[in-house]
Amino acid sequence: MKLAVLALLAPLALSAAPAPEGQMLDVHMGGRMVVQGKAIRFGWPGVYVEGRFRGTEVSAHVETQGDWLRVSVDGKPFQTLVTSGPAVVKVARLRPGIHSIRIDKLTESQSGSSRFLGFFTHGTPLAPPVRAQRIEFIGDSHSVGYGNTSPTRDCDEKKVHDTTDTSQAFGPVLARRLGADYRIIAYSGYGVVRNYAGGKPGENLPFLYPRAIPGEPAPARADGWRPGIIVINLGTNDFSTKLHAGEAWADDAALRADYRERYIAFVRARQAAQPRARILLMGAENFYPDVAAVAEATGVKAVKVPTLEMTGCNWHPSLKDHRVMADLLAAALRTPAR
Repeated sequence: MKLAVLALLAPLALSAAPAPEGQMLDVHMGGRMVVQGKAIRFGWPGVYVEGRFRGTEVSAHVETQGDWLRVSVDGKPFQTLVTSGPAVVKVARLRPGIHSIRIDKLTESQSGSSRFLGFFTHGTPLAPPVRAQRIEFIGDSHSVGYGNTSPTRDCDEKKVHDTTDTSQAFGPVLARRLGADYRIIAYSGYGVVRNYAGGKPGENLPFLYPRAIPGEPAPARADGWRPGIIVINLGTNDFSTKLHAGEAWADDAALRADYRERYIAFVRARQAAQPRARILLMGAENFYPDVAAVAEATGVKAVKVPTLEMTGCNWHPSLKDHRVMADLLAAALRTPAR
């Protein structure tokens, strides 16, 4: 790439954005999204959009609402959008030939959503990439990649937001190794039956799972998503803090029994919805026996997560930890399914 030119709009009303020029590219979408005409809304982490074209220039039109979006060209990072509002990224003076463009949602947005409005070129639009394999990752902050690029554990809310890069979490790392598409349905602080410190009782990850946008009650529409692998990593928030007065469980034994029962029901629901998918359940040492019991009851595979460095924000997995977890899953997938 000889030279690239970037143009960003100030956060004005969408009507102030210039009209797109050129032909719109067909796109390949990864993650759970809501299609609205030619626009795409998204709120879950790890969403990405890809396109291909023949020519020397392309532009990307988006509207961000607090999300950080990275634009890559030909597999190399080009620009990360960090300002809310409509934006147009223009890439020009590329070498003549075939090029790719991609947008990755890096940050977690537990409320609100951003929009992708299209890739446009004066060159020739080409068919987007196609991948045969699909993996779904269901989890909490570990699956999101919460604060994984932070050089320190000491983080406030802004630093957590700014140092989260879901594209470098263990799920996308594994998917790239396997040449697979991925979808991430994960929400920091949530568990199977209990959230971190007992917050928002009754509103857990299985409760949010059907939603199209995590902060909105509307359910996702059927979109033909058929993953061959489903990886679930839930339980950290159920057990990381002690029970306190007023919670639904009399003691730890009651919490663990409820966790197992509800987790079994959630796994069986995934099996009914995706009967051909191979399912792996991840669990750290402090709740791995519960995960193993759920795996035994549902006929899936349990994967024990070793002790990690946890040098990311607020004692969360680092980039090295995420690579360790990706290695662990890759090894588990090489063994025969149960």
